[in-house]
Amino acid sequence: MTFRARLSERAAEIQAEIDTVLARFGGDSVAEGMRYALSGGKRLRGFLVIEGAGLHGVGTEVARAAAVAIEALHAYSLVHDDLPCMDDDDLRRGHPTVHVKWNEATAVLVGDALQTLAFECLAGMDLPAERRVELVASLARASGAQGMVLGQAQDIAAETAGRALGLEDVTELQGNKTGALIEWSAIAGPIMGGADPAPLRHYAHALGLAFQIADDILDVVGDEATAGKRLHKDEGAGKATFVSLLGLEGARARAAALVQEAEAALEPYGPAAETLRDAARFVIARDL
Repeated sequence: MTFRARLSERAAEIQAEIDTVLARFGGDSVAEGMRYALSGGKRLRGFLVIEGAGLHGVGTEVARAAAVAIEALHAYSLVHDDLPCMDDDDLRRGHPTVHVKWNEATAVLVGDALQTLAFECLAGMDLPAERRVELVASLARASGAQGMVLGQAQDIAAETAGRALGLEDVTELQGNKTGALIEWSAIAGPIMGGADPAPLRHYAHALGLAFQIADDILDVVGDEATAGKRLHKDEGAGKATFVSLLGLEGARARAAALVQEAEAALEPYGPAAETLRDAARFVIARDL
């Protein structure tokens, strides 16, 4: 099976679990908005959860709940990130953003509901209590003021900082805004299995930066119809990106080096981690 086929298979499994979880909600605008925000996407974060769990002897039937949790948390971040008071985007995954399809108040509530759903999914997992607590606590850290939210705040502050961000600044910002949830997706497996998360944390740190560099490259050279979202916004806003700081070829070289670093971090797992190696290569070859 090719990597893309495996990713699609996992995405279908995760979507089926999402549909089951959301079936208990009604047909009001918030519930419909949750379903809408959770539709589509490649499910890379959920994929990392399930594959990392498999490396530590945790079955897919258990890990799927954590995969739904990270996809719900990620969807919440996109809904709020798209709001006019944040990045002000009108297109996501090829469709109108939630606040465009409904309104801003509904989008705020949809995001809130998706965030809380993520923790509900983790709390109800079929795992020892201490592992569930660690999953909840680690996702809270990754998504809050020490992780994703901090990165978003840094991104907003950069727009009015009055100075151009340097490479170290952008690396820290994106490590929080994008990388923190990717890192959690990778370490959820060893947490579920009661194992040391260090190798997958190292893997995911490199993977997350490579992912963001690929995004910055695609924002310059990508196709909007394929991407399903507005491109060239960072350049138009004068934002510092990996491409603006390293140049297009320099950014590509840095992303390739990070993929090699991610692959090397998987050495303790041997051939069993080949799918995760494929995932690292995929993030810089994808078309969004």
